[in-house]
Amino acid sequence: MEFLMDAALQIMEMLPQLISGMGTSIQIFAVTLIFSLPLGLIVSFGRMSRNPAISFITKAYISIMRGTPLMLQLMMVYFGPYYIFKIRVTNDYRLWATFIAFTINYAAYFAEIYRSGIQSMPAGQYEAAKLLGYNRGQTFFKIILPQVIKRVLPSITNEVISLIKDTSLAFTISVLEMFTIAKQLASAQASMVPFIAAGLFYYIFNLLVALAMEWVEKKFSYYQ
Repeated sequence: MEFLMDAALQIMEMLPQLISGMGTSIQIFAVTLIFSLPLGLIVSFGRMSRNPAISFITKAYISIMRGTPLMLQLMMVYFGPYYIFKIRVTNDYRLWATFIAFTINYAAYFAEIYRSGIQSMPAGQYEAAKLLGYNRGQTFFKIILPQVIKRVLPSITNEVISLIKDTSLAFTISVLEMFTIAKQLASAQASMVPFIAAGLFYYIFNLLVALAMEWVEKKFSYYQ
């Protein structure tokens, strides 16, 4: 009981710092989703393109993003401008590098999820829409895309939950997100309590996102 009381007091003392770190983690999460979801859709179009060059380039991009660690991609985006182009980077660029690396990484995963959903749609729906006078754009955005979203939501939910946990990788380039601050506090206090507190923050964040995604899935249930 005494240990729990001491741990609770320690958590209360470090709460402002942890909340600050969690704010950065949420920022990374939100920016990545806002940009990677539509970018993934664009990449999926390129992946399914009948133009061999476009299809090859997007396929290579997806292969590289999925085949190399996100941690390595973070380091390439952050250190690349200096080592390759001799452009001096500032501390402010750390967060921007994180946004860029996370966005291009997750866009590749979302592209494959979209592609599987789009290609699973029966060809008859396109033909029926054409008979009703819809052009290809109207057919896709008004008929196909809503059904695709419904089909791929479980896979997208898994990636979104992984994204929450992956935000901790930003510590690689010293971005002061939740895990980085927890590690600093644990080192300064020689205690595991900061890690426990960070774990609770991540779990609550994951739980809220999972509930939100479940609500979205129910909203699309009328396509069943």
